[in-house]
Amino acid sequence: MSKGKLAKFADMATYDNVFQFPYGALEHADFPLRGKWHEAYFHNQNPIVLELGCGKGEYTVGLGKRYPDMNFIGVDIKGARMWTGATQAVRDGMTNVAFLRTNIEIIDRFFAGNEVQEIWLTFSDPQMKNPRKRLTSTYFMERYRRFLVDNGIIHLKTDSNFLFTYTSYMVDHNHLPLLLRTEDLYSEVRANPAYAEVASIQTYYEQMWIDRGLNIRYQQFRLPHEGELTEPDIEIPLDDYRSYRRDKRSSLEVSR
Repeated sequence: MSKGKLAKFADMATYDNVFQFPYGALEHADFPLRGKWHEAYFHNQNPIVLELGCGKGEYTVGLGKRYPDMNFIGVDIKGARMWTGATQAVRDGMTNVAFLRTNIEIIDRFFAGNEVQEIWLTFSDPQMKNPRKRLTSTYFMERYRRFLVDNGIIHLKTDSNFLFTYTSYMVDHNHLPLLLRTEDLYSEVRANPAYAEVASIQTYYEQMWIDRGLNIRYQQFRLPHEGELTEPDIEIPLDDYRSYRRDKRSSLEVSR
């Protein structure tokens, strides 16, 4: 029998690899590991990589296993989902993986300047109606700049054509250094080892989307500290679904 939410939250309260600080928890106090993740938690100087919107944490754990000389932190507000990855990391004795339950809107309050080397955005909600909530919007990019190293790398892996297209326009419009971009990741794996590396980790839902006939799109780019970031002024066709097994709810066909 699977555990309920209360049992999962009780488990996570005992895990050393889980930090639970939703928005209200920082109202009167600073996050104690901000600027101290290397020495106080990971006890090494290996690069720190975030997965924002980590869901069940499968990708965070997968990255941690594939790259033992790097440190990974999965971030999400949904604690019951996060329990899956956090529990696996505990059971497998992984010391290079942690989880942070908080609102991504305040992610810059958990990391100091230049403390993070890379960010992964894996199957993020495309937020087709609200540009400010898209994890590749200027709103979030400016926050990433506060803790990401200069020219740090951002990865976007998505089944959403809308989010992929929007991010492509964001990158090109702001002249951000583009490293990789493909509209069909799994068609590239034989020709390019870089894409094969990205495709080597796959989540349960990713396989479902592939089975459903959806292309997995991927791009990788750098985020310099300098330069003003502005939103692209262009209309983008909406996805014809909202998320897995859900039809779109809006009658609109395009959005900015």
